[in-house]
Formats: sequence, C-alpha cells, structure tokens
Amino acid sequence: MAEEKEAKNPVQSAERIFQVLEMLADNGEMGLMEISSTLGLHKSTVHRLLMSLIYMGYAKQDEATQKYMLTYKLVNMAGKILDRTDILQIARPYMERLSDISGETVHLVQREGNHILYIHKIEAKVGSIRMVSHVGMVHPMYCSGVGKAIMATLPEKEVKQIWNESVIEKKTDKTIIRFEEMLKTLEEVRKCGYALDDEENEEGVRCIAASLRGYGKTVKYAFSISGPVSRMTKERVEELSVDVKRVQAELSKELGYYA
Repeated sequence: MAEEKEAKNPVQSAERIFQVLEMLADNGEMGLMEISSTLGLHKSTVHRLLMSLIYMGYAKQDEATQKYMLTYKLVNMAGKILDRTDILQIARPYMERLSDISGETVHLVQREGNHILYIHKIEAKVGSIRMVSHVGMVHPMYCSGVGKAIMATLPEKEVKQIWNESVIEKKTDKTIIRFEEMLKTLEEVRKCGYALDDEENEEGVRCIAASLRGYGKTVKYAFSISGPVSRMTKERVEELSVDVKRVQAELSKELGYYA
C-alpha cells in the first residue's frame, strides 16, 4: 500500500496541468471538448487548466478556431537547460559505474560528421594491453563499436553516405569492408540493442557499445566497454550487455530522451 501511495502525484492539479501540456505538445491545436474527452475530465476543469496555462504564457487560443495550442515559452526554457548541459559531467558517473562493473576500459564518444571523437576514457583497472585510443582522437565510424552503434540509429541513405565518404580499409582480418555486410550488422545492432567491435579495429581487442539518445532526434553520443578477447569472451559480453543497456536507458533519459 505504501508503494501505491508513493506512486501518486501529491499535487493532483499539477499532474492535470502537465497532462494538458503534454497533450498539446503531442497533438498540436486542440479544442476544449477534445481535450476534455481524451483526458476524461469535466470541460470546466479543463477550461480552468487552460486559462492558467494562458495566464502563465505557456498556451494561447486561436481566435478564429477557438482551439488551444502551446507557445514557445517551453522551447525557451528547454534552450536554457541545454545551454547548461555538460555531457561529461552527466555521463561521468555512469562511465565510472561501467568501469567498476567490468574492470575494463570505458570510452565515451561523440559524432563529428563521418567520424567519432573520443571525449572521455577510463583505463582498465586490471593488467591489460594498452589501447591506442585517447581523448581527442578522431576515428572512422565503420570499424568501431561506438561508430556502428550510432550508425544503427540512422536511415540507410545516411549510412550509405557515411560509407561512401569514408576511406574503407581492412585494419584487421575481421574489418567489415562490404557495404551489404555492414547493413546486416547494423540490423543486428538494432535487434539486440548494442554493437560489437569484434577485433575489427585492433587485433586482440573486443568491445561492446551502445548509442545514447537525448532530447532531439539526432543521436550524437555513444559509449563502449573494451578489453582483450581473453577476458571479453562472448559469454562475458553477453553478461555486460545487461549493464550496457541499463546505462543506455538511464543516461539517455537524463539527457532528455523519453520513449
């Protein structure tokens, strides 16, 4: 019973006014009766909520259609939040958690055109081969786990453009150099929720990666756990995938993504 009480919004009027906000954001212009019917609230209640939103500058009413819509005040507020958003400050605790769980090297990258830029790295906590990656390094997307994680979120037309504008070279015996094979790999990434770099960039190194979503439609960031294949066995990767997908969901939400 205690859990049920905690799940309820302590201020019902606040819950209702945000329901109206979210409905107008999702649907655009709506009439009073339409909002009332959809929310299951009396029209007088909805009218008071709308008048409050109009008074505070978050909504307005079209004089011709009598329908209600949101103003750009919320957009202005969101812009202020984004101006203060520091991806490293937000992501660092999550990356440290993955480092503690795995004991392996953790990377955070951001997309820069057809490449990825390494913006954070936590070295492995156990004896390991030292990886060539470093903060500030720019790398092609097609031969890295983080790059494939981002590419899997893109339409095929954009993936094709990235492929055509990249210098495709066989860095190891396992590097994907055929576009058709890359498309199949990206489809697998979408199905399982994470990407792999199976010794495609460095021999003896395997990594699991996932993309990060935010407030916009474009996916800009991704992260990975990398280690020697002797420790990053396929069974270990499968175990770590649970933690990777959990961090992906939690951190994406903190960055502003709501499914």
